[in-house]
Amino acid sequence: MKLSKGRFNSITDVSGVKVGHTTLYKKLNETDVICTGVTAILPHGGNLFQEKVPAASHVINGFGKTCGLIQVDELGVIESPIMLTNTFGVAAVLQGTLTYMLDQNEDIGDTTSSLNIVVGECNDSHLNSIRIQAVQPEHALQAIEQATTSPVEQGAVGAGKGMVCFGYKGGIGSSSRIITSGEANYTVGCLVLSNFGKRKDARFANWDEQDQSTPDGSIMMVIATDAPLYDRQLKRLAKRCAAGLGRTGSYMANGSGDIAIAFSTAQTIPHTAKKQVDTFTYVRDDGELMGGIFQAGAEVTEEAILNSLIFAETTVGRKGRIVEKAPRFTTNK
Repeated sequence: MKLSKGRFNSITDVSGVKVGHTTLYKKLNETDVICTGVTAILPHGGNLFQEKVPAASHVINGFGKTCGLIQVDELGVIESPIMLTNTFGVAAVLQGTLTYMLDQNEDIGDTTSSLNIVVGECNDSHLNSIRIQAVQPEHALQAIEQATTSPVEQGAVGAGKGMVCFGYKGGIGSSSRIITSGEANYTVGCLVLSNFGKRKDARFANWDEQDQSTPDGSIMMVIATDAPLYDRQLKRLAKRCAAGLGRTGSYMANGSGDIAIAFSTAQTIPHTAKKQVDTFTYVRDDGELMGGIFQAGAEVTEEAILNSLIFAETTVGRKGRIVEKAPRFTTNK
């Protein structure tokens, strides 16, 4: 079954999903360069704490420093923006996002429960002077406040500013697919933060094997869909990111944090409700529709990674290091 791309071919083709970036780039001296940023993914434009979305995560290789995934998998919901940044920026981004959520919800930590914020990261220290810890809480707030439903800006932007993929400039990439079932159309979208791989590993290009001595790296993969899936099914969908990642040539190296998060916007879960029993609609596991959703999950992950290379630009980082834009490559995606 051949799947069509969405209007924008990005995660924002899933209605209501918003993405925003804060990009930081400044040469400080002959050695140090700030080359990093923050990316925010909002499952919808409303109050995410009061109207949570079904969600799950899947850890393919756990060399990562994420926040919030334990509770996501325990309770099956996301109640904050999904934030991406560099490894040493996680605490600052958590703080900034917490401030945003507390400003929206006076009851958090007072008359109601605490808050679970999701932050993912990749290590951009090849290009970014990461020890300076340039990412601050206000940068998280800016990324959230600038989030829109427009086509996602891709490449060396936001959290992707300092990332390296297959030895070339990587960063933010996105893609989407449409699945038709009867008279209904559903969308699956993906946004990745790509920072992994060596040139020799790429299965989509015959590049030279020049080694830039970059670390194993990582990738964060965020899947959104408007198909009615609940948390167990979303974990199954998140697992399909591994298929798309593997198609590009990744073998999930020892030092690579390969982590997927999936959520559905089809129905929200209110924070408070008078009734003790809820009902919901979901896709049957054994139907053709679920097969199409899984296919889409693999396809959008693969193409989002390729798009992170296609849209990135040559970047100069710390110690005079230059990571070039990837040469042209052909793809049938």
